[in-house]
Amino acid sequence: MNADDFPTPDADVESVTPETLKGRIDDGESVTILDARMSSDYDEWRIDGENVESINVPYFQFLEDDIDDEVFESIPDDRELTVLCAKGGASEYVAGTLADEGYDVDHLEDGMNGWARIYETVEVTDYDGAGTLLQYQRPSSGCLGYLVYDDGEAAVIDPLRAFTDRYLDDAEELGVDLQYALDTHIHADHISGVRDLAGEGVEGVIPAAAVDRGVTYADELTTADDGDEFQVGDATIETVATPGHTTGMTSYLVDDSLLATGDGLFIESVARPDLEEGDEGAPDAARMLYDSLQERVLTLPDDTLVAGAHFSDSAVPADDGTYTAPIGQLVAEMDALTMEKDDFVETVLADMPPRPANYEEIIATNLGQNTVDDEEAFTLELGPNNCAASQESLAGD
Repeated sequence: MNADDFPTPDADVESVTPETLKGRIDDGESVTILDARMSSDYDEWRIDGENVESINVPYFQFLEDDIDDEVFESIPDDRELTVLCAKGGASEYVAGTLADEGYDVDHLEDGMNGWARIYETVEVTDYDGAGTLLQYQRPSSGCLGYLVYDDGEAAVIDPLRAFTDRYLDDAEELGVDLQYALDTHIHADHISGVRDLAGEGVEGVIPAAAVDRGVTYADELTTADDGDEFQVGDATIETVATPGHTTGMTSYLVDDSLLATGDGLFIESVARPDLEEGDEGAPDAARMLYDSLQERVLTLPDDTLVAGAHFSDSAVPADDGTYTAPIGQLVAEMDALTMEKDDFVETVLADMPPRPANYEEIIATNLGQNTVDDEEAFTLELGPNNCAASQESLAGD
C-alpha cells in the first residue's frame, strides 16, 4: 500500500511540525519516536539524539485486522509517542491505530521529508574577521553552509539547491546584496545551489581545478584558482587549493579567521578519498589529502577556525552552537592530523563507511551531465552524507 493511500484514522490524531520536534530535542526533553518506515530505511537514516529513544515498527504490522499482541508489547504506553514515516501518510494511520488503543500519540508532519527541510542558521561568534558569519545547519543530513556579510554585501559558501530561495530571502531580510555563491567542490551527497543562484543574478563560483572532471557549465560561472580573492564588504575570501577528497577540492579562507574546508576536514574527522576515483584511486587521493592538510591547512595559525561542509552524530558543537573548532584544538584531539603519511593513508582506507546514497547520480547532476527537477533533486539527497572517513579510527582517545 502506498503511504498516500492510507485511510484517515477514526481517532483525532494531532500532528507535530518538524521544527517543533527539533525544538523539543534541542531543549533536552525526553522524546520517544516510533519510526514506522521499513527496517532497511530505518537502519540507514533516522532521528537520533542523547535524549531520543527510537523504536522501529514498520507500518505494515498495523495493517492486519487482528494486530499481533507482540506489536503493542514492543511499544511503551507510559509516555508520549511521536510516530513518523517517510512522508506523513503511514504515520497518521499508525498513530490513529495506537490512539484507539489508548496511547498518548501524535505524528510527524510530512515525515522524514519534512525533517529534511529543516535548515537553521547559527552565528559563528568566534569569527573575528570583518562583518558577520553565519553557519547553515541541516540536521537531517549534517550539511553545513556559510553566509558572510558586511557593508551591504554577502557571499554564501556551499549552498544547497533545495534552499535557493532561503539564501535570497535571508539576504533581503539582512538588507544585503548576495554577491557570490561559492562551491568548495563537486559534491557527492547533495545537489549544489550555485547554478540556481547564478540564475537569480548571483555570481556563481566553482573551483577551476574541478572543471576537468567534466563540468558542462564552467563557461557560465566564475572559476576560482588557488590564491584568487573575492571581496565582500571589507571581508576577503581567499581561495585555498586543498585536493584530496576530490582533485578539485578547494577551501575558502574568510578574512584570515575561518577556513571553510568543504569535505576536506571536519571537526570530528577527515575526508574519505574514494568518491572520485573509487577504491583504485583512493590511496593516491589519501596521500594528496595528507599533503593538503599538512601543507595548506595545518600551517595556518592555531586559532583559525575550521568549518567543514558536514557534521556527524559524533561531532560536538562549539559553545556558540556551531560545528566549528580552532585548528590547534583539532590537532590536539585528532590523531589523524599528527600521523606520518603512510600511517595516515592506511588508517583512512582501513574503515570507510558506505558511500552516500545515489552519489553517482548526484555527482553527475552537479557536473551538469544529468538533469533532474526540484522534487527529484530533493529525493536524491535524502539520507546520511557519509562523506567523512571513519571517526572511530581517526579520533584520539
